[in-house]
Amino acid sequence: MSRGELAYENFLKGYNCTQAVTLAFSDILGLPEEKLMRISGGFGGGIGRMREVCGTFSGIVMILSEVYGYSEPKNIEAKKALYEKIRAAAEEFRKANGSIICRELLGLEKAESSAEPEARTAEYYKKRPCPMLCKYAAELAEMMISEKQET
Repeated sequence: MSRGELAYENFLKGYNCTQAVTLAFSDILGLPEEKLMRISGGFGGGIGRMREVCGTFSGIVMILSEVYGYSEPKNIEAKKALYEKIRAAAEEFRKANGSIICRELLGLEKAESSAEPEARTAEYYKKRPCPMLCKYAAELAEMMISEKQET
């Protein structure tokens, strides 16, 4: 199963969008799955269901930060290189999906007023692009990681 398919399936299992994407890269992220789920849990629903930055894109940021990240705060070149990768990912994500903002991807006029997650029903899945966004995000992250391996 590809990472994209795995992310898609993870969402259908009930993981939030960020968890679904990051869990597909648990081997690369080097964290136990339980820890990864806890760290990525608050990013779902456009960060705490505020419908801001799409959780699938937040997953990409987490993955690229691990692969291309830096640990020395004064390493300006490394920071710039990471930011360039993330900006490139955002550009690709926007080209393919129109936005990196959750509420825009969902066609909502404004942010949600409640933190209460919606029940995952058949109707929920019919009206949400989230599973496909999880798949796309994982595929994009994988492509960007393979670029590093090719150089």
